[in-house]
Amino acid sequence: MSSDLPRLFLARHGDTAWTESRQHTGRTDLPLNKSGEERAHLLGERLKQFSFARVFTSPLQRAAKTCALAGFG
Repeated sequence: MSSDLPRLFLARHGDTAWTESRQHTGRTDLPLNKSGEERAHLLGERLKQFSFARVFTSPLQRAAKTCALAGFG
């Protein structure tokens, strides 16, 4: 069953050092750690089968880098 309705995909940024320590990052501008970078690449692999009209991201470095590493920079 196919639909002409648009799809919306939401993705969370990759892991940071605070992810491992279970701290809430909030608005802090923490960089991705190695695991976060690896997961961002995996996200890109999973999404490459789709085409997107627009991609939006937070200006925080962890979100912007996740987006870029996933191939949507």
